[in-house]
Amino acid sequence: MDEKGSLIAWEFTNINSGGSAIETPYDIPNVRTQSLGSDSPLRQGSYRALAAAANNFAREVFMDELAHLAETDPLEFRLAHLGDERIRDVLQAACDRFNWKDRKASKGPGVGVGLACGTEKGSCVGACVQVVVDRSNGEIKLEHVCETFECGAIINPDNLLAQVQGCIIMGLGGALFEEIEFEEGRILTDRFSRYRVPRFKDVPPLDIHLLDRADIPSVGAGETPIIAIAPALSNAIFDATGVRLRSMPLQTALLKEA
Repeated sequence: MDEKGSLIAWEFTNINSGGSAIETPYDIPNVRTQSLGSDSPLRQGSYRALAAAANNFAREVFMDELAHLAETDPLEFRLAHLGDERIRDVLQAACDRFNWKDRKASKGPGVGVGLACGTEKGSCVGACVQVVVDRSNGEIKLEHVCETFECGAIINPDNLLAQVQGCIIMGLGGALFEEIEFEEGRILTDRFSRYRVPRFKDVPPLDIHLLDRADIPSVGAGETPIIAIAPALSNAIFDATGVRLRSMPLQTALLKEA
């Protein structure tokens, strides 16, 4: 990043999980991205959106770090580097519905707001969240989620809404709680009762807005809506606490920082 706060070079390497959504959507003159395989000691399987969830998490959390370093609002920093109108539209729509500027200006102690955006498989997503964080016990309470999603022409709006809702709730689990624990080569998470997933009480009000683009062919919508929720959460936690979390689950990462 230069002295004016403009990104001039970007290097991104993914080891093991894959190349889905690895290319940055931001306008940067010098870019190098690569996905490298590895010989994992554990059996692996696919996750919803494949590696796009991991790649977008890394990119969008780092974009917030750069915005903070440039002393620029995270929304304005992204818009300054986004030439893709579809991504700009979903991000701006989510922030407008969320009332980003007013929420950020009027939030109280322990309250944070965060945003993220991304694209994968021809569709675009933007998300804003608000959290309350209690540093004394590491509790993260998600108060509100606003997400805008666009996948071209909408054919079945009810089914599309259900897909976005499902992606957000599934994404909350991976972002906040879901974790396999190991000790001396043995898996401790050996039954479902020890594997924390989202419950009804964990799901906040969801404000979902679907952008219908009748001028664009329809593409799949079952995966891309998941990729924005985790980075938006991490960025909101930083806004609330000043602690930057770069790994998931965020609940565990925050407790380690306490």
